[in-house]
Amino acid sequence: MAKLVSKIYGDALFDVAIESGRLDDFLEEAKAVKALLAENEDLVKLMNHPKVSKEEKVEVLEQCFSGKLSDQVLGTMRLMLIKDRMNEIDNVLDYFIARVKEYKNIGSATVTVAMPLNDDQKAKIRQKLLETTDYVDFEIHYVEDPSLIGGMVIRIKDRVVDSSIKTKIAQMHRELSNIQLKAGESAP
Repeated sequence: MAKLVSKIYGDALFDVAIESGRLDDFLEEAKAVKALLAENEDLVKLMNHPKVSKEEKVEVLEQCFSGKLSDQVLGTMRLMLIKDRMNEIDNVLDYFIARVKEYKNIGSATVTVAMPLNDDQKAKIRQKLLETTDYVDFEIHYVEDPSLIGGMVIRIKDRVVDSSIKTKIAQMHRELSNIQLKAGESAP
């Protein structure tokens, strides 16, 4: 059900953004709302509290966002609040942001490395990703994991490219274990 709610409201917001020619504006607003809600747990609790009336919630919503968001984005939030779907706002915004990225052909990658990368290394990774995919741009999130020892793990959607030393050592260990097993089996 949550996916359906995200799709319905997210698609509606996307369609309005396209029709009004304000896709980039709505994208920035969606990101800003997500960040604000992540930082303000009390506001989220208030918007989902069953003992606070919808009228009071709408008033708080208007006070917080009026003049800061487009009428369309604020209207979507207001409608979700009235329809008791405000608990799904984060999922709706995630869906909308993903839909915009897909429309604009922007990939999202997570690059896990053992040590911090410098700007030149990051630029080379970005360039390689652009060359090996159909995306025109990338949002890359870097994560440090010293247990990788070296190399990197790149995740794009459900695709993973693992060139870490940790994985290579594990593969070598499995191969050596198989060789030892075979050698042990053939001995009389």
